[in-house]
Amino acid sequence: MAKYRKYILTGVIVFLALLLLILQFWRYLNNPWTRDGKVQADIIQVTPRVTGQVVELPIKNNQFIKAGELLFQIDPRIYEAALEEAKAEYEEALDTYRAQNKNVLAYEARIRESIANIDLAKSNIGALDAEVARTKAEYDRQRELLPQRATSVRALQAAQAEYESTIEYRAGAEASLVESMAALEQSQAELEQVRAQLGALGADNPGVRAAYALVEQARLNLEYTTVVAPVSGYVTNIDFRYGDQAVANQPALSVVDISTFRIDGFFRETFVRRIAPGDKAFMKLMAYPHLELEGYVESIGWGIARKDGTAGNDLLPMVNPTFDWIRLAQRIPVRIHLTEVPEAVKLRVGFTSSVLVMSNSAGTEQDEPVQSQ
Repeated sequence: MAKYRKYILTGVIVFLALLLLILQFWRYLNNPWTRDGKVQADIIQVTPRVTGQVVELPIKNNQFIKAGELLFQIDPRIYEAALEEAKAEYEEALDTYRAQNKNVLAYEARIRESIANIDLAKSNIGALDAEVARTKAEYDRQRELLPQRATSVRALQAAQAEYESTIEYRAGAEASLVESMAALEQSQAELEQVRAQLGALGADNPGVRAAYALVEQARLNLEYTTVVAPVSGYVTNIDFRYGDQAVANQPALSVVDISTFRIDGFFRETFVRRIAPGDKAFMKLMAYPHLELEGYVESIGWGIARKDGTAGNDLLPMVNPTFDWIRLAQRIPVRIHLTEVPEAVKLRVGFTSSVLVMSNSAGTEQDEPVQSQ
């Protein structure tokens, strides 16, 4: 009996193994899969914005660093001096603006004074016109009375002198009016000239704005001497050493963003029609063959580059003829969003992965991006 029990147990084990093998084969037969998968992540190129000697380098290649931590420090002294110079030029621009503004105020005061003088001269002319009319009437009356011996020659002469004096006063008032009007025109012209030199008033003054912009630029350049990590991740490809000259707009190192780890699977085009965004996906890394990662399809590529397709005559693509009997299916990239990564797995960009997508499994809950431990 024990002998038969042994055979039965062996048969059950073999049956279960075959069943698992069949289920696994059915799984791969009915769901798209590929062995051409790669671990990917966003690689941030860190590029200095200013040029200068590296005076502090606290990091090393492949070191983990948090967002905002110091990557390297460029010598700030020349930029500190540039900031102080810009501040001095800004103060000078303010002083020039204030001086020109005082000139504007002075010319405006002169204009007000000229207007007041004009009003006074016009008022005096009005009063003198009445006085001229009165003295002329008196002078004419005295001339009419003299033949009648109703007045004296002395009274006539006095009336004549008063009349002529009043006319002279009026002429002087007119001259004063003309002079005040000329002074007004000159002050207005000079005011326009000073205003043109001054420009807009207050914060809109172009000279002040230009000087302030230089201060802000100098302040930014000084801030750019401190280069910090834009994201949390791993430092890689440090292309300089302490004391080297960092050059503006030339990449100095890269940071692998740990919040963007994903897997790009390249599926045969015959599989793509059975893949949809949101479908569950299971991955196995070559580095960790006994651990399974979970995720879902985030997106499917819409195009790949042609190997033969450069422009030829008439700007038409040149495609080499092929006489192969077997046509190879193209591979389309499918981005897999990772939702669960075992703690033992340390993701690295470039790892090889096998990917299995469960068709028609979309609609499940989608988690936030995972980070490599």
